[in-house]
Amino acid sequence: MMDGNPNPLFSVLTGLVLFSGISFIFFGVSCLFAPYMVMEFERYGLKKFRIPNGFLQIFGGIGLLVGLYHTPLLLAASSGLALLMAAGFGVRLRIKDGFIKSFPAFFYFLLNLVIFVWALSSNQ
Repeated sequence: MMDGNPNPLFSVLTGLVLFSGISFIFFGVSCLFAPYMVMEFERYGLKKFRIPNGFLQIFGGIGLLVGLYHTPLLLAASSGLALLMAAGFGVRLRIKDGFIKSFPAFFYFLLNLVIFVWALSSNQ
């Protein structure tokens, strides 16, 4: 992926990957340690999934960053995070948080879907 490509679209993809990867590392750490997230997962009815979710977010974020150098890892991490965020969006709607409160999950679902499709098409 990172082969010194001067294409401006490549730079955009790199920026999106960096943004998402760093975001998910922070989200994952927050999920593991922030008292607010403990309360949120209880509110979601998913208390037992908070710690696995935090680790998935951290590993997914790291996978995106390392995936800049190894496209199969980028594809795995971006698709996994897209699925995780699609599920998160669904949970938010199920508990009737509404679209505005649910939007961050939807945004990160779309972002990682774009990364996945872009990386897949550039890997051909």
